[in-house]
Amino acid sequence: MDLRIFTEPQQGATYDTLLTVAKATEDLGFDAFFRSDHYLKMGSVDGLPGPTDAWITLAGLARETKRIRLGTLMTAGTFRLPGVLAIQVAQVDQMSGGRVELGLGAGWFEEEHTAYGIPFPKEKFGRLEEQLEIVTGLWATEVGRTFDFRGTYYELKDSPALPKPAQPKIPVLIGGHGATRTPKLAAKYADEFNMPFASVEDSERQFGRVRAAAEEAGRKGDDLVYSNALVVCVGRDDQEVARRAAVIGREVDELKLNGLAGSPAEVVDKIGRYAETGSSRIYLQLLDLDDLDHLELISTQVQAQLA
Repeated sequence: MDLRIFTEPQQGATYDTLLTVAKATEDLGFDAFFRSDHYLKMGSVDGLPGPTDAWITLAGLARETKRIRLGTLMTAGTFRLPGVLAIQVAQVDQMSGGRVELGLGAGWFEEEHTAYGIPFPKEKFGRLEEQLEIVTGLWATEVGRTFDFRGTYYELKDSPALPKPAQPKIPVLIGGHGATRTPKLAAKYADEFNMPFASVEDSERQFGRVRAAAEEAGRKGDDLVYSNALVVCVGRDDQEVARRAAVIGREVDELKLNGLAGSPAEVVDKIGRYAETGSSRIYLQLLDLDDLDHLELISTQVQAQLA
């Protein structure tokens, strides 16, 4: 089971804070550092000092880390034109020496679009499908050839399809709870399917849908990596768990029900239940980015047992 660290910087984090967490992620042996792609806080936090851009952040981290994978859960398709996104991600992949992964979703948070003057189209899923075809098509086009695309929402003509990523193929992540269109989209474009903030039962059901869609599309179900994203809150004892839960404004019982919370043994046991569904990777949503002791505890007491 791979453990990856997943952060929500829109809730309040500077680049320096993210760099500190990313370096700790690398030093403590985790597989990857991922971040959300949002421009507006959620809930009662103040969100200070304000948002940081996902791909600018990852470009900086690409130059200041050496081993960990870097990516987004998920880049909002509404934020960037697909041709521009393909250039940005390829460049960051070059800057990292080939360690980037792209999670791409349709976008959903209307208020952040309104706050920063970003159009929020009614039909987002169709746009996402075209974006995936364009981004992956640009990367796959041979050097010296051009890429053309004419769809409902986007049109590209005589694109040189440059630059190319450092990796032969940047892994593409697709995720979500949709029962029909999402599995079909994952079957066509995804290297990894991520189930965000879902129960063991719901994850097993959705993974089954994606496997079936992949096989219908001519792929093997096991061609995809299956993963979960879950909030994490671990403590050496009940008091430490309660303290960490209070800092992020959550209740212990709710965290245990909906995330990975409790003692290291409790968390390892629950991760094992997700593993039984076919999940081989967990994105640990770390909400208190100043608590590096939490990261160390997860590394030494949870990750070590899983290894």
